[in-house]
Amino acid sequence: MTDREVGPTLGEIIRRQRELSAMSMRQFAEMVGISNPYLSQIERGLREPSEKVVEAIARNLDVSADVLYRQAGLDPDAADAEEPPARVAIRDDPRLSPRQRQALLEVYDAFVGAGRPLRRRRRRHEDGDGIEGAES
Repeated sequence: MTDREVGPTLGEIIRRQRELSAMSMRQFAEMVGISNPYLSQIERGLREPSEKVVEAIARNLDVSADVLYRQAGLDPDAADAEEPPARVAIRDDPRLSPRQRQALLEVYDAFVGAGRPLRRRRRRHEDGDGIEGAES
């Protein structure tokens, strides 16, 4: 085959995480502040989201943007890195509210130093990033 054997794309990871969160595409797009068609294009790999959009998506999935980028293999320093089991356990625990998950993930990241920004290979400046009033 081709490069597709290497791993999932950013869009596939976003779709998988959205589905694990049991959210419809429409509901999730509204939460993120982007249009439903734009989210569909991202998930199918037809559009490359800006960093701002990825950060808004990650925030609503209760993960960091860095984790999404690493899972998609977009960080050259962490090509084989996977999300630590502790983060997975926190994110997947059904007894925690989204606010509790976020707080625990932030504390965990602070202890292990995962809060440092990572360098990204791709940085595209397109006209409009598809975000509709997303917070910074």
